[in-house]
Amino acid sequence: MDARKQPGRPDGPLAARVAAVLGTADVRLDGSRPWDLQVHDARLPARLLAQGSLGLGEAYMDGWWDSADLDGLLWRLLQARLDERRPGLADFRDGLKARLLNLQSARRSFEVGRRHYDLGNDLYAAMLGRRLVYSCGYWREADDLDAAQEAKLDLVCRKLGLRAGQRLLDVGCGWGETLKFAAERYGAAGVGITVSREQADYARRLCAGLPVEIRLQDYRELDEPFDHILSIGMFEHVGVRNYRGFFERMRRCLAPRGLFLLHSIGGERSTDHTDPWIGRHIFPNSMLPSAAQLARALEGLFVIEDWHNFGADYDRTLQAWRANVERAWSRLEGYDERFRRMWRYYLASSMALFRSRRGQLWQLVLSPGGVPGGYVAPR
Repeated sequence: MDARKQPGRPDGPLAARVAAVLGTADVRLDGSRPWDLQVHDARLPARLLAQGSLGLGEAYMDGWWDSADLDGLLWRLLQARLDERRPGLADFRDGLKARLLNLQSARRSFEVGRRHYDLGNDLYAAMLGRRLVYSCGYWREADDLDAAQEAKLDLVCRKLGLRAGQRLLDVGCGWGETLKFAAERYGAAGVGITVSREQADYARRLCAGLPVEIRLQDYRELDEPFDHILSIGMFEHVGVRNYRGFFERMRRCLAPRGLFLLHSIGGERSTDHTDPWIGRHIFPNSMLPSAAQLARALEGLFVIEDWHNFGADYDRTLQAWRANVERAWSRLEGYDERFRRMWRYYLASSMALFRSRRGQLWQLVLSPGGVPGGYVAPR
């Protein structure tokens, strides 16, 4: 599709159809409210009807429309479930592809590292705050992003009952902040694995002098014992075809009396692929697990000691990330206007997902055979 804009107010039957659909979500074309959709290209209605959510996101990237309250607009669309009522051809195509192929195979596992996590440490440093922690903060008693991320890291360590001298595995260790925290605050030693070269290089520098090893490695290559295991914000890249194998691998590496903490975004319904726009532009080969999919994959391998949902905290985390990165754009180099609009849309659509409560943030504490006498979950 030609991304060069054709100015003009949309008119005709296609525009009327789009206006009627948006109206069910209390969104108007060229309306006066902050969350209304302001059209900059008359071809927008045809694109939305043909391409669904993919067309909506890509048209925003191309400057075909705007909204003063982007997350408010997208929240209304999700609340009205327009993505389910009006799926585009890309959604059907992606679903068929997911059913025919293992999109999260070992061969494909490093793609998300190259395309997303290797974008640039400068971007993530500007966005994420004092610590490069790219996952939901815990805002129960926190007043700012840094405090919320520190509270989350401490919550994870307390849930594991982490003690000095224990050996900890971090599956999807990011920039190494969790292992650094566990080593400095709790005296643990650790191994972290990631599929991102940029993350691995940064994490090695961050954890220099600590009993921490960082590896560029896929989880399927692990075969060694650990006292405890954690995985924060990585399971979204595992894929439903691999869930059982993932948990079997974790079970093999976990000590008989150890605990495994899984921190993952979750979806309200079972699926096998992600939103087409997210899959193409943000997280290739990703998908959100459902509670049913997790329960089936865990059966016979782990006892679920605790299932904690604080998904509403993600909206606040994302708002803080957006504020940080918007302040920083003028000093960041190498990111053009289309990338900036893509990133703005990514953060706003994620806010909408969690604000609508269609997206959850789960922390599961799992044990191989049950904690004797029961597990008391910290909060």
